[in-house]
Amino acid sequence: MFQIIWIVIAGLIIGALARAVLRGRQHLPLWLTIVAGIIGALIGNIVASAIGVRHTGGVDWVRHVLQIAVAAVAIVILQPIWASRSRR
Repeated sequence: MFQIIWIVIAGLIIGALARAVLRGRQHLPLWLTIVAGIIGALIGNIVASAIGVRHTGGVDWVRHVLQIAVAAVAIVILQPIWASRSRR
């Protein structure tokens, strides 16, 4: 149960940072930002593992940057989908 709570909290933080990195306004609801953050965290961890930087001696900055970058890409992809859905 606590793992699910931590996943949602991490998704919120990573999604919020990804939205802050992008230019302009994003008209996504909070729940979709969390989903983008969770996607970013999962795929960012996979990429970090693949290139061998997931576990380092200190803070895993490269892994966190990858997570935020993937979440930003997810937001860029989800934004037009959400906008077209809400126009109907």
